[in-house]
Amino acid sequence: MVDVIQPNEARIHIRFEGRSWDILCRDLDVGPFSTDEQVRRALANYFDVGLGKFRPYVIERHENGNMTVRPEAVFG
Repeated sequence: MVDVIQPNEARIHIRFEGRSWDILCRDLDVGPFSTDEQVRRALANYFDVGLGKFRPYVIERHENGNMTVRPEAVFG
């Protein structure tokens, strides 16, 4: 059976190690009520890296259910 991706299915857009990724939330088993810690842990498992890699990342949640995960911006 082939998984069908729905057009409005929630995704996580992440900038990690110089690349951009779009991952379906269902592939990480996370959703709008998941904590930041749960999202970071799921990403660490997905990329097979230590959880510490994602500690400084910011998780932005959008009204449509999508999330943007990015390194914290440092200005000045």
